[in-house]
Amino acid sequence: MDKGQIVLQESLENTFGCNVFNDAVMRTRLPKNIYKALKRTIDQGLPLDPSVADVVANAMKDWAIEKGATHFTHWFQPMTGITAEKHDSFISPTPEGRIIMEFSGKELIKGEPDASSFPSGGLRATFEARGYTAWDCTSPAFIKENTLCIPTAFCSYTGEALDKKTPLLRSMEALSKQAVRVLRLLGNTTVTKVTTTVGPEQEYFIIDKKHYEQRKDLILTGRTLFGAKPSKGQELEDHYFGSLKERIAKFMQEVDLELWKLGVLAKTKHNEVAPSQHELAPIFSTTNVATDHNQLTMEVLKKVAGRHGLVCLLHEKPFAGVNGSGKHNNWSMSTDDGQNLLDPGHTPHENAQFLLFLSAVIQAVDEYAELLRMSAANPGNDHRLGANEAPPAIISIFLGEQLTDILEQIENGGVKSSKVGGELKIGVSTLPTLPKDTTDRNRTSPFAFTGNKFEFRMVPSSASIAGPNTVLNTIVAETLSRIADRLEKASDIDSEVQKIVTEIIKNHKRIIFNGNNYSEEWVAEAEKRGLPNIKSMVEAIPALIAEKSVKLFEKHNVLNHAELHSRYEIHLETYSKQINIEALTMVDMAKRQILPAALKYSKAVADAVTAVKAVPSCDVSAQESLLKELTAGINAFYGSLNELEKTLANVPSDDAYTVAKYYRDVVFVAMNKLRADSDKLEVLVDSSIWPIPTYADILFSV
Repeated sequence: MDKGQIVLQESLENTFGCNVFNDAVMRTRLPKNIYKALKRTIDQGLPLDPSVADVVANAMKDWAIEKGATHFTHWFQPMTGITAEKHDSFISPTPEGRIIMEFSGKELIKGEPDASSFPSGGLRATFEARGYTAWDCTSPAFIKENTLCIPTAFCSYTGEALDKKTPLLRSMEALSKQAVRVLRLLGNTTVTKVTTTVGPEQEYFIIDKKHYEQRKDLILTGRTLFGAKPSKGQELEDHYFGSLKERIAKFMQEVDLELWKLGVLAKTKHNEVAPSQHELAPIFSTTNVATDHNQLTMEVLKKVAGRHGLVCLLHEKPFAGVNGSGKHNNWSMSTDDGQNLLDPGHTPHENAQFLLFLSAVIQAVDEYAELLRMSAANPGNDHRLGANEAPPAIISIFLGEQLTDILEQIENGGVKSSKVGGELKIGVSTLPTLPKDTTDRNRTSPFAFTGNKFEFRMVPSSASIAGPNTVLNTIVAETLSRIADRLEKASDIDSEVQKIVTEIIKNHKRIIFNGNNYSEEWVAEAEKRGLPNIKSMVEAIPALIAEKSVKLFEKHNVLNHAELHSRYEIHLETYSKQINIEALTMVDMAKRQILPAALKYSKAVADAVTAVKAVPSCDVSAQESLLKELTAGINAFYGSLNELEKTLANVPSDDAYTVAKYYRDVVFVAMNKLRADSDKLEVLVDSSIWPIPTYADILFSV
């Protein structure tokens, strides 16, 4: 390694985590006894000793001030799906009229933001403002824009969770408890904790800021509400994994640097399938930290884009006709004694522990498919799920040839072997022989096993991953709980494990599908198997308050009845509000931009018809034909505009579900009709008159 490489390596090593109050910083700055006490809380889930907080707070304050911080904030994740902050300075007055810099253990542990202005789904009335934030010491504090950010949970005055972090932490504890029970029964005497890990791949679009600022729909809703298909889209597949354009490369380089400073393990970056679409993927971390890091990733993507004259779009479907964006949630389970519970090893057919935990996941996904589908529901994902680049709205599991073969052997009376991958010979003497994986990948599956983890591909690109992982953790905790109950009563553990795995395979094999999830044949086959096909967010939400779901969440102390019903109301209200904003934006753009432009152009064409008619023997048929088509298009557009306005005037004042269903079945349908009529006009009107940037302008300009 030459001197330049050494300097670069040292620079990157010094940069990574430089703005994080991480384990290395704590070990250096905290007294040994305080450090050990805090680590016991973090690693073993033991209660935090209040006497520790003052010492940690002082060390954290000194470190932050050295880094240039002047303020601190309890950084939390309310039910809006984004993060929230209230900044307080470190300054405190002295009797002499000066200031000192202070930060107490009380301020570290507890904050008090206004709870009435965040979505609560009826848990809090407007006049009931008090809420609390509580320090989550399992996720390290960090510095962002001269502010010390302390990850926290957010709850109401009466103790209900008002955020996404609290249920996630509860679900992680629930899964750990049940997984440890099973492992102890299998003979593991060293394990004390099982942690779920996640690596969320983040897809996004990058467009030029000048075009963004000319589109009210992008500014107000995050997606284009109008836009005709361009002559070129993604048909040539020339963007996927293509070389990065210079402007994008510089943007990505700065994103990496900013994320590394925050301790985010940004690893992979590349062009995605659609023009102007890209992806960033991190290395795995514990689910709680991964969730915090993904929120930071989305924020950094947006802020850094602005510095480069760009805009980052995180909406699931900002452009019709090209691929939308998801967030592939790579999920697994790891023990504190170093095992990945979803690692099959070299001989998975002999790995009873792996097969038992695999079976637990299969049963959980099948039994709670509606709940898992709900966890991936938001208004944007309704445009994406089932399209060419995304899994359908049907939950199924891809296992691949090897594992499917093993499970079939078990079901048929006993497993004797595992299929092996072998070697892949490419046929060119200078190229190496490659070890072949035991199974192919299936990018059409919504829940695919990918070697030592499951990839939940339905998660929306703009959403927090807390919800999907809360559900995943809880449903697997439930099936592990049932398994542990049986094993505790068994006289022969090995025999009982075999019975459990065999029963699960027989009872839940319908959820396993290794074929093309995009095909119409699979939709028909899934219906025969009795698998739910929940196509919209509105249809998905009721699963949250189904009796089965309430029993599940309450049994494992993840969410109580009131918390579940509040989230049900919030999801429905969010959907209705989002569609209403989109519809009102369409009306505004239609009236003030598109209709005037179309009328202006039609007048120009009409004037041309008159002018040509004044010339003897001139053929005016082309001009008259265009004018006729324009007039028909304008009339159709105007009629659709009036129809959309009528639907908005007649929104029922009923329960939240009825209102959301009306927006889905009536308003949304009218919106699509208005869009279709606008897109027909777009290809007729002179481009110099058309009032908003086209798809071709936006997608191919960066």
